[in-house]
Amino acid sequence: MESMLNKLKSTVTKVTADVTSAVMGNPVTREFEVGRHIASAGPSMCWRIYNGTKKSTKQEVAVFVFDKKMIDKHQKFEKDLIIDSLKRGVQQLTRLRHPRLLTVQHPLEESRDCLAFCTEPVFASLANVLGQWDNLPSPVPNDIKEYKLFDVETKYGLLQISEGLSFLHSGVKMVHGNLALENIILNKSGSWKIMGFDFSISSTNPSDTEPKYTCKEWEPNLPPLVLPNPEYLAPEYILSVSCDAASDMYSLGVIMHAVFNEGKPVFQVNKHDIFKSFSRQLDQLSNISPSMLNKIPEQVREHVKMLLSVTPNVRPDADQMTKIPFFDDVGAMTLQYFDSLFQRDNLQKSQFYKGLPKVLPKLPKRVVVYRILPALTSEFVNPDMVPFVLPNVLLIAEECTKEEYIRLVLPDLTPVFKQQEPIQASNMILLIFLQKMDLLLTKTPAEDIKNSVLPMVYRALEAPSVQIQELCLNIIPTFTNLIDYPSIKNSLIPRIKSACLQTSSLAVRVNSLVCLGKILEYMDKWFVIDEILPFLQQIPSREPAVLMGILGIYKCTFSHKKLGIPKEHLATKSLPHLVSLSIDNNLNLNQFNSFMVVIREMLSRMEAEHKTKLEQLHVMQEQQRSLNISNPMGHSEERKSPPSSANQIEDIFGSSAVNGKENGAAAPQPNRMSLTLEEKQRLAKEQEQAAKLRSQQPLAPQAMKAGNSGTATQAKDLTSSLMSNMSSLSSLSLASTSRPAPLQGPTMSAFPSPASMPAAPVANGFNSPMGFPAAGMAMGVRPPAPGPYAGMATTTSTPNFGALAQNHINKQPDMSALDNLFSANKPKVSLNQMGPRPGTPWLSQFAPAHSPQTNMQGAPMSMAVGGAGFGMQANPFFNPQNFPQPAAAPTQTGIKHSASVNNDLKDLFG
Repeated sequence: MESMLNKLKSTVTKVTADVTSAVMGNPVTREFEVGRHIASAGPSMCWRIYNGTKKSTKQEVAVFVFDKKMIDKHQKFEKDLIIDSLKRGVQQLTRLRHPRLLTVQHPLEESRDCLAFCTEPVFASLANVLGQWDNLPSPVPNDIKEYKLFDVETKYGLLQISEGLSFLHSGVKMVHGNLALENIILNKSGSWKIMGFDFSISSTNPSDTEPKYTCKEWEPNLPPLVLPNPEYLAPEYILSVSCDAASDMYSLGVIMHAVFNEGKPVFQVNKHDIFKSFSRQLDQLSNISPSMLNKIPEQVREHVKMLLSVTPNVRPDADQMTKIPFFDDVGAMTLQYFDSLFQRDNLQKSQFYKGLPKVLPKLPKRVVVYRILPALTSEFVNPDMVPFVLPNVLLIAEECTKEEYIRLVLPDLTPVFKQQEPIQASNMILLIFLQKMDLLLTKTPAEDIKNSVLPMVYRALEAPSVQIQELCLNIIPTFTNLIDYPSIKNSLIPRIKSACLQTSSLAVRVNSLVCLGKILEYMDKWFVIDEILPFLQQIPSREPAVLMGILGIYKCTFSHKKLGIPKEHLATKSLPHLVSLSIDNNLNLNQFNSFMVVIREMLSRMEAEHKTKLEQLHVMQEQQRSLNISNPMGHSEERKSPPSSANQIEDIFGSSAVNGKENGAAAPQPNRMSLTLEEKQRLAKEQEQAAKLRSQQPLAPQAMKAGNSGTATQAKDLTSSLMSNMSSLSSLSLASTSRPAPLQGPTMSAFPSPASMPAAPVANGFNSPMGFPAAGMAMGVRPPAPGPYAGMATTTSTPNFGALAQNHINKQPDMSALDNLFSANKPKVSLNQMGPRPGTPWLSQFAPAHSPQTNMQGAPMSMAVGGAGFGMQANPFFNPQNFPQPAAAPTQTGIKHSASVNNDLKDLFG
């Protein structure tokens, strides 16, 4: 690795030293930075070509340098001839201006060590491309070594040389005199340019129709740098010391032969005996064999043969060569049209640009990127032409690598992203960019996307054109994955929402909803719930397409694995909104069914989730209760302490679970991970309150002695028993004021208090007096702390006979409020006026019809119990054992009839 670094360092040092020694002290270096040695050209490849940039404008140039050390071996007069010849060629090139001639940007400068001048950016000479690597850097650059000419490049290059010669011959009446591969330059875009006017000959009578040219006699003793290349010279130049425009056409024929034969000319000339070589060459040219031209394309083979003719008059002139069918190639004509664009008006240009996409795929990539692309981007300065040029530029960009796109395309596109004038052109530009948005976002760097591309998208969403808004909304989902999330959240979504709410176009509104539905997956759950779903309720229109769009967003959010809608939001916001939309009169049957399908799915999931949650809570509470029961003090504390609200809820809604437990069914294990933090906090508080209640001193209610129901012969005063029970209930209710207040409800006084019940054995940790479950014994007690169901209305029907007894002591019962229950369509008769009727069937089962006491007791009591929804057997105060047996006579029951008893009953029951 170290050796490679050292080698690279030495190479860089050598190149730098070469450059420094070559141009040190030359005035060119004052204005231009000289870079890497890239090519060579000129007579005997004597000019070294370097990359360069102008210091003031950073404009790219090519610096031609002739190092005088190359001619140190020559004598002084030879050196002077060489320097003069080179100077003359550059000066002549500087004076001539034509697209087919190399453009000089800075004239020749001479220093003690070198000659130098600057031209347009250059790639290499045609000789370098065809394998002549003299005076090139070592090693030879790969871009030259691997360069291969395409057919379209060859055709158009030869056409360009023909056009250049036409300009010289017809325009300035000049013969080039040394047209060869080394004097043809390929510039940075690939165009072929003529240079090397060291031996050019101007007409002696330029005003005449037939110009005359005078050439010098060949002097073989002179250095090669002051003589033209003999391999490309016409025979008459050497043999008859004459030349004209046809001499350059012969040189063109040799160049065409060399281009198709890997840089080899027609004949190899012996420079030591040049006259003999040309005499032999003359004989061969008079009778050219077919094998000599077999590599030349058949379309142009005959024309090349004519150009190599010994007779100058047979050779086609430059104008004729530009019109041969060989150059009627689509690619060559396209390139030629680009070179003449400055001569066309906007209408001609627009027509050409419209047809260009059909031609571009037929051209090689290098030609398109380095020849056509610069010509297209140069049209961006003309705003009216941008909509016609831009599709072609983006088509080329698709074929470029990301590096080529950033280097060659993006710098010219950046101003177009921001173009807003004229309005019609700006709208067209937006449409074109939107159609190629995937290309832009894929190859444009992130910083440029943020600064240039996305602002253009936002401008399209806010555009007044409905067509642009629709197109933008349609294509946004195709590239949303390439946009960073903050831009989606803070810039893109607000503009889509604004477009939906503010537009008057139904298509824009529907497309906005469809666009939101497609990009939901790129948002997070809570952003959708907080921003997207509330936005749906703000949409004012009720067209079916809009309603279905709203339904689609709800459905996508609800069914998406990453998103989903919480059951709380479903219950309070989503379902009410959907239900209200589902009954809109604009919906047809199929659309209504679509709404109902989604609504049912939401209801089913909400029910399943909430039911699962309640089951988990129940299982956890059952486990906590089993832990309390396993405590040695658990039975007494559970009996004395007030039941928690959680137990009440379980007793009301979870009876099936309790029964299942009693029947031996295994309780499911709780899934603690599904409980929310708030629910766990409530459970913790509930357990803490339960522990505090267990630690308090329990309240001891008065014990009730169970009556001896086994003695049937002992007489019993039912009225005194009833009054005694009510008195005990009243005293117990007064004593229970220190306990938590009972829940207030419309039916809470319908059940007796647990303290008034006789004690019963404990079964499975529950007190169950007289067949009542523990749930019924604890319904009137408020929990000491709010549980998970605090504030829920209790709908039990437990009678509170303690309150009844207290009311009886204070005042007589007023039963007129019950009149409405039985007198809807009958004459209004008070309950106090209703007396026992003989022969009542339901009364006869407890006492004979002639027994006034039984009638007085049985009828109201059965009615009261029946009103509470329970049978006679379910109430301990109306146990059939306390009533006279129907088969026994009144004298056998031992019941004493007294006036005070009758009066009390009359006062109580009317």
